[in-house]
Amino acid sequence: MKKIFSAKRPITEKGKMYHVRVAPEEVGKYVLLPGDPNRVKIIAEHLDNSHIISEHREFTVHNGYVEGELVTVCSTGIGGPAIAIALEELAQCNAKTFIRVGSCGAIQDYIKVGDLIVATSAVRLDGTSKSYIFPEYPAVTSYEVLQALKKTCEESRYRHHIGIVASTDSFYVGQSRPGFKDYLPRESAELIDVLREINVLCFEMETSTLFTLANIYGLRAGCVLTAFANRITNEFEIREGQEASKVAVESVRHLIKEGL
Repeated sequence: MKKIFSAKRPITEKGKMYHVRVAPEEVGKYVLLPGDPNRVKIIAEHLDNSHIISEHREFTVHNGYVEGELVTVCSTGIGGPAIAIALEELAQCNAKTFIRVGSCGAIQDYIKVGDLIVATSAVRLDGTSKSYIFPEYPAVTSYEVLQALKKTCEESRYRHHIGIVASTDSFYVGQSRPGFKDYLPRESAELIDVLREINVLCFEMETSTLFTLANIYGLRAGCVLTAFANRITNEFEIREGQEASKVAVESVRHLIKEGL
């Protein structure tokens, strides 16, 4: 049985964070955050000397190197509560820059399945970020990280779009999908049309929490997503996320070379 010394600040007897199960010396300044644990290995393939550090619940952690700098990859599972746990514990381990590498459902008809979306900001339709600060506080990316992601997408010549995303706590009703027995409240049914009209690019589930917490704590955060679906054309195709993984790693390379 593992002993936890404090219920207020849970850390194991070996000095590891309770959920992500890493110690401060095992975490890099730069952290890449996929949701899916299976995507950790895909991202880690783009790192030098990558190796696994821990696996606990939805949190799988690998380390590797970019330009000789330690970089950590940590899966977060689904939703704001889980990514908040990851950020809280990794920040305690001195991580400074976080890039979400995820998936999304496009809500603009010109976005093709497989395109990349780089988030400038997020509509805070989640509950987690509201636990930290009032809803008027903006969920925005960090300028340096945004510029690195943009530059890498352009250099790689990947189809990409830059703009606002919407983060929800519900994959079904919260994203205008009917739930069990076709349950769909009127406001949920109308949400997708409202967001389209105000030029939101996609639905996803973590970015608003990531951006909000990073700004509160004086950290840096960015986000690159692969469109798995287009809700307007009703297409859905599961992708490995190789392009987004490469963009995230190469963006870290740009940041390192620029001393950021």
